[in-house]
Amino acid sequence: MCATCGCGTDDTHDLKELDHHHEHHHHKTIVDVEKDVLYENNLLAERNRGYFEAKNILALNLVSSPGSGKTSLLERTLTDLKNEFVFAVIEGDQQTSNDADRIHATGTKVTQINTGKGCHLDAHMVLHAVQGMKLDQNSILFIENVGNLICPAMFDLGEKERVVIISVTEGDDKPLKYPDMFYSSTLCIINKTDLLPYVPFDIEKVKANAKKVNHKLEIIELSCTSGEGLDLWYNWLKSKVLIPEIA
Repeated sequence: MCATCGCGTDDTHDLKELDHHHEHHHHKTIVDVEKDVLYENNLLAERNRGYFEAKNILALNLVSSPGSGKTSLLERTLTDLKNEFVFAVIEGDQQTSNDADRIHATGTKVTQINTGKGCHLDAHMVLHAVQGMKLDQNSILFIENVGNLICPAMFDLGEKERVVIISVTEGDDKPLKYPDMFYSSTLCIINKTDLLPYVPFDIEKVKANAKKVNHKLEIIELSCTSGEGLDLWYNWLKSKVLIPEIA
């Protein structure tokens, strides 16, 4: 169950009018619970971050709506750069191991986390996954989050960088609809650019809106299908890898 958004319960979410006294009490309870959940999550996120830093692991949190192409981008990246880096992947999905199976087919170490009705990964889930993975020193860990642009924005996993991925088949108002995600990300990847001639997607408008939300946000346009722009993504990735000093 997600304590901040209410996902993961079997309850229906009907809107009900509350009397003045109870409305304030209910609101305070929700806020207190949310603060407690995020506080505990942040403590574990720092624990994860310390572990990653100690082993010089570049941990990246990949976030997007469903169908934006996170897994396809990972498959292409893991295949193209397999001789340059050691990779590992944590796959987050509500159900099935379909994406993890695709990653496993590339020869990459992968662990699947199924969140059930939960709509996001959290630091505790990542901690448990990492404890069983035996990650390599000086490696890259991709954490593919559950497809959702809302709750994952609130949950630090201990990652070094957060990468938000959108595709041209989605609306061009995503940065304005989901500002928290774009504000908390380092890089925005606009995927499936090979489809631009066939969809009403204003890419310049998207970039402008994204910069309004986060003026420091880096933006890369690419297509996993055609390969266009992948070199920009790979160069960005390489720029984030800390090369250990030789004693």
